[in-house]
Amino acid sequence: MELIQGIRSRRSVRGFKPEPVPDKAIMRVLEAAIWAPSAHNAQPWRFVVIRDSNARRSLAEAMGKAWRIDLARDGVPPEIQLKMVEGSLERLTSCPAIIVPCLTMEGMQSYPDERRLRAEYTMAVQSVAAAVENTLLAAHAEGLGGCWFCAPLFCQDVVREVLKMPSHIDPQAIILMGYPDEEPKPPPRLPLEKVVYFEIWK
Repeated sequence: MELIQGIRSRRSVRGFKPEPVPDKAIMRVLEAAIWAPSAHNAQPWRFVVIRDSNARRSLAEAMGKAWRIDLARDGVPPEIQLKMVEGSLERLTSCPAIIVPCLTMEGMQSYPDERRLRAEYTMAVQSVAAAVENTLLAAHAEGLGGCWFCAPLFCQDVVREVLKMPSHIDPQAIILMGYPDEEPKPPPRLPLEKVVYFEIWK
């Protein structure tokens, strides 16, 4: 797949066929992920692949409970809470595979002050995000669909507990993955003149 065409034709796919994704295809996708650039070449990404339907349901239900607590605090009516959480449960349980990109500060630099520590953590987040983009593009090249959700950021402890992660691993996202059962239309993009500035901000 020609690179620019692949970038422009990739879509966020939420509907999948039931057929499983072969292990070799998942590993090719993640091989592309780890070739993303990273701060200090620390490669602060880790990936959890979830294919078992019971494991996907356990994760989805635990995250749903945490989400309902947040929705209740926001004043969302219970019937709307239920509808929103059920929609999330359906998405996470109906796709053949889930990839959970995570962050580790192993290999990143340590500083005595909060300002630089915070910057270093942000650099690790940016590195993981670059790996996620590679994951989505590689999945597209494999004929797979994917969709990136950041929901684990709102309940990292819940995700850690369900997936039995060590405390120094921070779940960053969920990528749904499978063979597409839909063809999403291209979303709009702001024109370049609205987002690009040369030399100075004008």
